[in-house]
Amino acid sequence: MKKTLFICLWLVVTAISVYAQTSPPDAEYIKANYQKYEYQIPMRDGKKLFTSVYVPKDQSKKYPIMMDRTPYSVAPYGTDLYKGSLGPSSVFAHDGFIFVYQDVRGRWMSEGIYEEMTPEKEVHKTKNDVDEGTDTYDTINWLLKKIPNNNGKVGVWGISYPGFYTTTALLSRHPALVAASPQAPIADLYRDDAFHNGAFMLVANFGFYSFFTNRQDDKPTQRRAPGLNVGTEDGYDFFLKMGSVKNTNDKFYKDTIRLWNEMLDHPNYDQHWKDRNVLTHLHNIKTAVLVTGGWYDAEDLYGAINTYKTLVKENPKTPVYFAMGPWVHGGWSRGDGDHLGDVDFGAPTGPFYREKIEFAFFSHYLKGTDLNLAPVSVFETGTNQWKNYNTWPAKEAAEKNLYLLPGGKLSFDSVPEGGFDEFVSDPNKPVPFTNDITMDMKREYMTGDQRFAARRPDVLTYQTDVLDKDITIAGNIWANLKVSTTGTDADWVVKVIDVYPDSAKNNKWTGKEVYLSGYQQMVRSEAMRGKFRNGFDKPEPFVPGQVSPVNFELQDILHTFKKGHRLMVQVQSTWFPLTDRNTQQFQDIMKAKDTDFKKATNRVYTGSSFLKVRVIE
Repeated sequence: MKKTLFICLWLVVTAISVYAQTSPPDAEYIKANYQKYEYQIPMRDGKKLFTSVYVPKDQSKKYPIMMDRTPYSVAPYGTDLYKGSLGPSSVFAHDGFIFVYQDVRGRWMSEGIYEEMTPEKEVHKTKNDVDEGTDTYDTINWLLKKIPNNNGKVGVWGISYPGFYTTTALLSRHPALVAASPQAPIADLYRDDAFHNGAFMLVANFGFYSFFTNRQDDKPTQRRAPGLNVGTEDGYDFFLKMGSVKNTNDKFYKDTIRLWNEMLDHPNYDQHWKDRNVLTHLHNIKTAVLVTGGWYDAEDLYGAINTYKTLVKENPKTPVYFAMGPWVHGGWSRGDGDHLGDVDFGAPTGPFYREKIEFAFFSHYLKGTDLNLAPVSVFETGTNQWKNYNTWPAKEAAEKNLYLLPGGKLSFDSVPEGGFDEFVSDPNKPVPFTNDITMDMKREYMTGDQRFAARRPDVLTYQTDVLDKDITIAGNIWANLKVSTTGTDADWVVKVIDVYPDSAKNNKWTGKEVYLSGYQQMVRSEAMRGKFRNGFDKPEPFVPGQVSPVNFELQDILHTFKKGHRLMVQVQSTWFPLTDRNTQQFQDIMKAKDTDFKKATNRVYTGSSFLKVRVIE
């Protein structure tokens, strides 16, 4: 959604720091060809939302409206101050649209009280039954009536949190909304950003709320939040010394940030989170949709994939397109997208998406141009090529089981059950999620070399023999583990890894003192808090020593493990500080004391533990 400071700061800086734009040609073009207006648009309940509108100066023809609704500010404020870029990409500004930017309810210069991922209503009986869908509807109505030279067609787009507002725009069901592109949208706040299968996403959330919380009342403001300076760049050391998650309030926030406390007060998937799952509302959608995401989006991978899958399932007659590339959170909107960390993607992927997919989609539905776009456009990592399918997951993919076997073996062939591997999990000496020194959820961890983890005694490693042919996994991955612990709770982290051959040569992106020979590139990974193994709304303790199934989804990939490589799986119980530490006792970890963290011996039972994957031969 919004939790890494990188994307948050990028979104705000590009909006606020108009004088520091890196694209002067567009900035000058926009000033020369667009006129800016500002409005307070009234909603049905009387609240007014601050809206900036950029209208082409050439009034010889009518233009469609492109709208972005955001909690990150529509700045710069003032009709004489212009954004340095307009639309999803530069090609939109040069082609000619009416661009609309709106501060959502309760944020920046708009009235109202802000709610995180506003709960949507199925029924709106009175004028006070408002949500983001009704706010979008009222805004579109006002724009169509008040903005001259519009052609009666509206498109909406947004990345990250604005991606959620794009999804909720669909719920307006306004007949003039003909095209929308939710990009890296939050779909279910619990599973996208706050928790992953019950494990709290610590480093991504901490620091965000002090940056995000510039107001908690109904008073419009242009004041920016001060942020939080913790005085170090070593997140691993900082969070260990901080101790329990409750210390974030005791030592830093002092119970002053409502949204932070809402997360800590709801560690289970209760009604608070169920109300913030927009997927349940995505029915009766007539608007054409392009859902966009990145395979290496550390924040809202779940949102992009499941928004697409839900829209297709619930709205079979509606045009729904899906685009996934080798990108980090929002990476398709800027830059080349030709590498991530040490991993080379062969060629730029960003420009292709922006011109041939995104612009082509909106131009067709808003301006009537031709469209030659496959329903599914996905980038296959490993082979570094775009693939087109009619559905996702691809029908060509067949389910197979990939077994964790004795002796650290990994194979599609099972063996008689029996045996286990064990390790001591010490939450006071947790496995780091990256080998880098960082205070952030550094995006490169998604493809990072996992050799540093494989060398630890509290990480189990399983790998295939050298592959004698290419193996393409296309679709979601399910971990099906049989485990036990000497504690009453435990986290289980599963990582799927592409092991390069010893003959692999460095590329131009390879970092200093990094070697691709034997590189263990992470392809997909996920955590699971074990007490939620039977339901995120009903935590259950482990019985010490008793074998229990722990099954969870690792999300989709499209990756080819090439001939000569190996396929590896790592299993561990700490992943710090990406996720918070499990005390390894059955308790509310958000209220744990520093003395509650205990060692435990965790076992994975080989032969009966496996990953369910989808394979294209």
